[in-house]
Parts: sequence; structure tokens; C-alpha cells
Amino acid sequence: MSTLVVTLAGCATAQLETAGSLASYDELGPADGLATKSKLRIDKADVLAARTVAITPTAYSGAATTPGLSDKQRRVIANHIDRSLCIGLSDRFVVVPPGQPADLTAHITITHVTITDAVVAGVSKAASIAPMFITSSVPIIVPRIPYGMGALSVEAEAKDPSGRQRAAFVWARGADMLTSNARVAASGDAYDLAGEFGADFSKLLNTGENPFDHHLTLLTGQHVQSSFGGTPKYAACDAFGRVGIPALFGGKLGQPPEWTDDATPVVQ
Repeated sequence: MSTLVVTLAGCATAQLETAGSLASYDELGPADGLATKSKLRIDKADVLAARTVAITPTAYSGAATTPGLSDKQRRVIANHIDRSLCIGLSDRFVVVPPGQPADLTAHITITHVTITDAVVAGVSKAASIAPMFITSSVPIIVPRIPYGMGALSVEAEAKDPSGRQRAAFVWARGADMLTSNARVAASGDAYDLAGEFGADFSKLLNTGENPFDHHLTLLTGQHVQSSFGGTPKYAACDAFGRVGIPALFGGKLGQPPEWTDDATPVVQ
């Protein structure tokens, strides 16, 4: 089994992990992003022809049962993948609840979590906030302390109604000292990276292409509304709850994800 280490470059380097949850690992090809390692395959024509999608709630592999995370923290991380994926897929697909007929059904498994050192993250967050009280002119960017940062590894696939795999995605990413927000919680980095995975997998299914090959695109109105806690485009996304502006501010202040996101479904 691969290991996760913190490099001198200032990021937690996540190795691609597999757990046997995919129907097939054949024909997976490398498709790395700037900060992400991944392998993927996709039947582009079949995926682009699909119009409806269901999301099976994210599960953990046996190896991903990480000491240091509570049951709630694990649930919040997994649910953040599903919420992010649901919001992203709503840009092109009609999202239906699991168990209902759908052209594609997404299955996601978390294969490895490296927890965040909450004490070090707290020191980093304090150091990043302090300059705001020292100067009001040019913002001072304070990098995170390059130690104790978290990482996340995930594998996922989309199957058609016959159970045939139409897309597969093995993904790994670690927090870095420049762009990753320090949260004072063991779950902090894994939670934020969960959202990144959901966004990347939705891009793969929306475009039928490597999500790291696309230039920056404008977010749709529904995407912005849902991301800020508004009513999602499809009711199926409410199974993963909503996170509003207070939660976003809480994250910027370094609050633990489980304080601001209870992963509770919205009752209609």
C-alpha cells in the first residue's frame, strides 16, 4: 500500500490508492493536474449521450478507516464529495435520487485519508490572520507551515443501467502551503479536498474529457446559488444538505468543517 508523505516543496503528496471497488481498472491512463495525480478512462460518446444521473453516497474502503477521525468527521468528508458532485453534475444532467432509473450512476470510494495536524494548522491560521491587524495596505500572504498537512485519495466510476462501467477515475491530492486553507481540525484538509474531487469528477462526466485539460470556465447561476446554500436545481441534491455563507466564512476563519457542516439532508 502506498504511503503519504510531506515533501520539502511544502505540500502533502498523496499517492494514488486503489481498493478494488471499481468494476474494472483496465485502460486507465495518467491524467495529472497541476496539484493532482489521477488516472482515468471514459467512454466519451456514451457519457455525453447520458441525460440523467444518480449519485450513490460515498463510502470508505477498509484501508481508509483512519484513526484520528470521528464518525461525524468521516461522514462530513464523504458527504462533501457527494454535495460537490451533485452541484457540478446539475450543470448538464438531471440528477435523480439513488435507486431511480438513470442513464448513469456514480459510485465513489474514499481509499485513503491523511489527517491534518490541528495544532500546526492553528498556528498557521493565526499567522495568516495576524497581518490583517498590522497593516491595511498591501495584503500579506503568509504560507502555511509545511508540516502536518492532510491528503485524500479517492476512486470512482459511473455505470450505465446494465452495470457496465462508462467512466473511471482514480484521484489523489494533498494540501499545499500556498493555496490550501488551514482549518483547525483533523478533518480540515480532507474536507476541502473532498470538494475538489467532486468538482473534478463532475467535470469529467460533464465534458467527457480530462478535467485538467480545460481552461477556467464561468460558473453557472445554479452552481453559484447551490454553492452558497441556496435551493439546488434538483431536489436530489438536498439529500446531501446545504452549506451557506456562514459556513464559508467559518472555513476561512479556520473552523472545523464539522462545526459548520452537519451533512444533514434537507427535509422538503
